[in-house]
Amino acid sequence: MLINGLVIRPGERVLTRLVISRLPSRTVIDVPVYVYRAQEPGPTVLLMAGMHGDEVNGIETIRRLVRRDLLQPLRGTIIAIPILNIYGFLNFSREVPDGKDVNRSFPGNPRGSLASRVAHRFMREIMPLIDYGIDFHTGGAARANMPQVRCLLGEDDQTDALAAAFAAPFTLHASLRPGSLREAAMQQGRRIIVYETGESLRLDEAGIELAMAGTFRVLHQLGMLAEATAAAQPSIVCRRHTWLRAKFAGLFRSHVQNGQFLEKGQVYGSVADPYGEGTVRLETPTAGYVIGLNHMPVVNQGDALVHIAWPDNLPPGRTEHWPHLLEMPPERRRRTTIRYRIIYGAECSVNQAL
Repeated sequence: MLINGLVIRPGERVLTRLVISRLPSRTVIDVPVYVYRAQEPGPTVLLMAGMHGDEVNGIETIRRLVRRDLLQPLRGTIIAIPILNIYGFLNFSREVPDGKDVNRSFPGNPRGSLASRVAHRFMREIMPLIDYGIDFHTGGAARANMPQVRCLLGEDDQTDALAAAFAAPFTLHASLRPGSLREAAMQQGRRIIVYETGESLRLDEAGIELAMAGTFRVLHQLGMLAEATAAAQPSIVCRRHTWLRAKFAGLFRSHVQNGQFLEKGQVYGSVADPYGEGTVRLETPTAGYVIGLNHMPVVNQGDALVHIAWPDNLPPGRTEHWPHLLEMPPERRRRTTIRYRIIYGAECSVNQAL
């Protein structure tokens, strides 16, 4: 196996560093890559985090696996990259300094933007070596994700088997996004699943433990570990999921928690006028599980509030979203109705809001 100009033989464990670029101060930016090769041949599995520098849960997951010396394959090879986007990690940022997203820059270009160069180096040095991969992520922009695996379900048996082995609390069907790592891997016949948990710049201890346990199950399923702890309960598989978005700007208060099951029409939160002139109650348009939650209290129209998913045996229900006004003094209802009509371009009746 050849990585970064270094020959890694069976039975060897190596740390190498991919030089990406330099900071304006001339400080070298390199990406540490841990390689664990067994004596016996087998599949090569990538464990990678820090594609977005502020998504720390995956970084902590791989750090623990490396620090505790838990990556000892019986066969094949494990490649562990705790942080791909060193720039974002240093700046507590999702993107690289040019503002671009590495996970929308694959397969990259050696003469392109900084994000494109990071992607290209990965595609040249790492992608040709792997068979399977787990890409660890965290919710962004004050949004917290319930522990979940995202992948293309029903497209090929290998991906389905990886997701089933990981057995996260939720398994979601997620289409390939242009420029993403998953798309680039699929085009080369390699299978990568994404694990998401928690919120950016916040450690989610339960999600980290689930990530480690799921990783062990995948490695065990591939014959690379002798044993792994079975999942406490079966994964809830959801092929349909959507974000409920704010119809109105204001102060958002959530009334639900991640993982909670909501009945159709159940109130999941409210958006209030910051000057105390009205509050809008938010109801779910369909039954389903909360798998993502916005913790940002100040929201604009169109902001994602709650990510809801439903298994195949639950009807999708209607897609429109019509919240209701909470109780307010009768003398204020009319002017609140007029205010919403002017600001939001829609009308609220005395007893029913948009």
